[in-house]
Amino acid sequence: MLQKVMDDLNKFYSKPIDVLEDGKSFIRLIEYIGDDWSVVQSARVSFGQGRKNDEEDTRLIRYLMLHDHMSPFEHIVFKFHVVCPLFVRSQWFRHRTWSYNEISRRYTSKNIQFYIPDRFRKQDLTNKQGSVFSEEINNDIARNTVIKQSELALNAYDVLLEMGIAREHARMVLPQNMYTEFYATVNLRNLLHFVKLRITPEAQWEIRQYAKAILDILEETVPICLDAFKEKYELK
Repeated sequence: MLQKVMDDLNKFYSKPIDVLEDGKSFIRLIEYIGDDWSVVQSARVSFGQGRKNDEEDTRLIRYLMLHDHMSPFEHIVFKFHVVCPLFVRSQWFRHRTWSYNEISRRYTSKNIQFYIPDRFRKQDLTNKQGSVFSEEINNDIARNTVIKQSELALNAYDVLLEMGIAREHARMVLPQNMYTEFYATVNLRNLLHFVKLRITPEAQWEIRQYAKAILDILEETVPICLDAFKEKYELK
């Protein structure tokens, strides 16, 4: 029985979630430490106590979440492998409580790919930093424009490399829709903070898709903590 559980978890760890549905983007859980009951254990140590029963322990998790007693949630840690466009990476790395290691274009010129959306958005007139999907946009023309520009940038990059220009210098011509990849480690408290900020309608659509994928991962790993989080912030 234990071996079956471990096999199922290992399959989950290695299964990438295609986030932007283009076959190139993904987030994948590499490993994690702790579970729902780690929160209970960490909280009750103040009283020299541990777990009691599922009902009381679940009630405690909900109480901690509701009243912002968040330090016990720091004892659960996640490590992800992420592939996303550069502009999503830039937003992600603003969350400084995470630990990151990213692919470096100083060291490799291999496997350069670009994010090409199927649908494009226009500026939201009520939110200066927001955007909305619109039937007014010709998605075919927009898509072809991005494809051509990406191809021109990659061609310029290749020409510079052939000239003997260093990778760290030649990369300046590569655009923001280029994919990057990184490993990221974070505790549950700060992961939930990331989700809270990045799943709102005000966040950019692409990073919202990663936040939604993280919710799917949390559903499999810490469902009780996730339910308490959703209840507090009224997430469906």
